[in-house]
Amino acid sequence: MKYYSLKHGSPAADFKTATLLGQAPDRGLYFPEQIPVWPAGFLERCRQMPAADMAFEVMKPYVSDSLPDDVLHRIVAETLSFPIPLVPITENISTLELFHGPTLAFKDIGARFMSRCLGYFAGQDRGKVVVLVATSGDTGGAVANGFFNVPGVDVVILYPSGKVSPVQEKQLTALGGNIHALEVDGNFDDCQRMVKEAFADKELTQRVFLTSANSINVARWLPQQLYYIMAWTQWKEISPPVISVPSGNFGNICAGLVAWKSGLPVAHFIAACNINDVVPRFLEGEGYHPRPAQATLSNAMDVGDPSNFIRILELFNQDEPALKEMLGSDRITDEETEDTIRQVYNANGYMLDPHGAVGFLALQRYLQKHAGQKGFFLETAHPLKFPGSVERLTGETIPVPAHVLPVLQGEKKSTRVGTGYPGLKEILLTFR
Repeated sequence: MKYYSLKHGSPAADFKTATLLGQAPDRGLYFPEQIPVWPAGFLERCRQMPAADMAFEVMKPYVSDSLPDDVLHRIVAETLSFPIPLVPITENISTLELFHGPTLAFKDIGARFMSRCLGYFAGQDRGKVVVLVATSGDTGGAVANGFFNVPGVDVVILYPSGKVSPVQEKQLTALGGNIHALEVDGNFDDCQRMVKEAFADKELTQRVFLTSANSINVARWLPQQLYYIMAWTQWKEISPPVISVPSGNFGNICAGLVAWKSGLPVAHFIAACNINDVVPRFLEGEGYHPRPAQATLSNAMDVGDPSNFIRILELFNQDEPALKEMLGSDRITDEETEDTIRQVYNANGYMLDPHGAVGFLALQRYLQKHAGQKGFFLETAHPLKFPGSVERLTGETIPVPAHVLPVLQGEKKSTRVGTGYPGLKEILLTFR
């Protein structure tokens, strides 16, 4: 499998090179030259085989000769080492719980896969790699945990000061060691802009080996399709599901669409957004017009220019009518998010986090207009990551999973920086 740049100005790369570079030299995102189609009977076999065996078969074509089979199998086994249950909430709506990993968020899956790939590649080349990443919430903690103490890798995480939850902040600042947190006096778009400037700085990249752990990296993006398959193995209905995905940078829903292209039965996808609605406006015919991100309760989705949407367009060969037939969208306000958390808990006893609430309401609205269909939404984070709003709305104290206590009790370690790129460059040059 080779990967080409969506800007078409760089040579094709294998999986190892695409992972190490993060972005192509022309600053385009890498995209696989073909989407594998699963053989007849594969999905039925998935119901019987261990998750690691399924994941090995799905990811093998993408990594090709970059990873030996035994290494790939070990990586996917470690990636999927916690439960991912499909839990019914109402008669028509279930949720895929993606928060049972070490940092209580769906990004654990992609971050664990990528960290282990990058650790293997760094060990081969015996050189230091600096992972540079911007986070609007959950990415930072998942990346920090996934890469903590990985030999040959330092991690620099930019996050917007005051715009991540207390739990999210602890998860990306309390580890120390090879994890370096930069608290930016700005918003997520500022963090993402600074990261992009670093990757575009030829003087810097000649002196420091930079790669990205955002969902722009193929090793973070592609393994996310695995839990869509795991959901299907638990789906009991005859008709395929409608899937609602809380969407910010659009890597998660893009991975689901990749699985659908490979053969996963799906009736429809819904990009469930908050008021940062660049993609909903596009799907409504208003064109694609990035705008500054606005802060919301569902902060991990506060993205004004989602990087991965270009991959979705490529997946559909720029055919907008075909895209709009398979992908719908909705926008949910903070007030509607709060009402949904309260109502679902009171009626069904299920505690949603703000992102899951956005996914639930978008799915509920769609099903109300499409009688007879059923579906599930992705619960992308544990409600513990948003205790202020969730406990206020439900009137209940959120139990703390034992495995996250050590990090939550740790000391915050971060460096405060402005939104100017020169300050970031100065810090990155210390990793030469």
